[in-house]
Amino acid sequence: MGQRVTKVRPITIGEVYEQHLSTPPKPSTNRAVQHPHPCDETPVDYIFSRYSVGDQLGKGGFGVVYEGRRLEDGLKVALKYTTKTENMECILIPDHPAPLPKEIALTILANKGHHVPQIIRLLDWMDHPDHFVMVLECPSPCENLVEFIRRHGGSLDEDTTRQIMWQVAHAANVCCLRGVLHRDVKLDNLLINRETSEVKLIDFGCGDILRRSPYRSYHGTPAYSPPEYHSRGKYYGGPATVWSLGIVMFALLCGHFPSDFDLFLLEYKRFSKPGMSKECCHLLRALLHEKPSRRLGLGQIMSHNWFKVVNLRSAKRN
Repeated sequence: MGQRVTKVRPITIGEVYEQHLSTPPKPSTNRAVQHPHPCDETPVDYIFSRYSVGDQLGKGGFGVVYEGRRLEDGLKVALKYTTKTENMECILIPDHPAPLPKEIALTILANKGHHVPQIIRLLDWMDHPDHFVMVLECPSPCENLVEFIRRHGGSLDEDTTRQIMWQVAHAANVCCLRGVLHRDVKLDNLLINRETSEVKLIDFGCGDILRRSPYRSYHGTPAYSPPEYHSRGKYYGGPATVWSLGIVMFALLCGHFPSDFDLFLLEYKRFSKPGMSKECCHLLRALLHEKPSRRLGLGQIMSHNWFKVVNLRSAKRN
């Protein structure tokens, strides 16, 4: 097998959750810009004259997310307030005359075309010299998959995982078809509605325009990075996305990220878990193959036999 980062033991989802709560936000590289509450903005500000701002939902190196309401109709939204840094990239996209911050541009592109409910919608945005604000849909009641797994005892059964994975694979595939490489498909970036089980892919902040040539830097989360990046220093967008989907699926089913030994067992068809079907093991192996060329194609995942044993009409209806 190729070179991989050695893990002493599998990292549990509970540990990920605790790290998520305890890790302090990374400081901005732009020292002159802080993260004031949006209500400190001038009264004529476009966004905050149209939206009320509520409690803080989250904070990190990217900035701050607040709960909000659209004043004209009371629609619940999330306002993501992001500080610009000196090296923040802006890109040109069709129908927009000036370059946009990459996260705004990629979210617009991922939603271009018919509505796909599994991809978070950008409702509004505003670009300022030192920061930008994104107004995003805010499904309720929802939680990310780290919280969802913890609430369900640390791992999920195969049927629940299947319902989630169909939606995640669909969202990732649509993004790529629309020329967007999300590059950070992970448990934290997947919201699930506790009442409808609808899943949404969020946060395009680590993404890039999908290209045919290899990428030589990785801006996503290390635990989801493909092995070819560590062994060769490069990777292709499609196979890397498939690998991250495999990590998500494995974590949902097993409650921890796959160790090197787990990956060895998968590759040699010896991995098993009580109650896990043959089709499920086959899909895991097809997603987490060490060689990118041997992984299942992103557009083929939803046609795998594992998804044919459950009624997915509710997910496909939209």
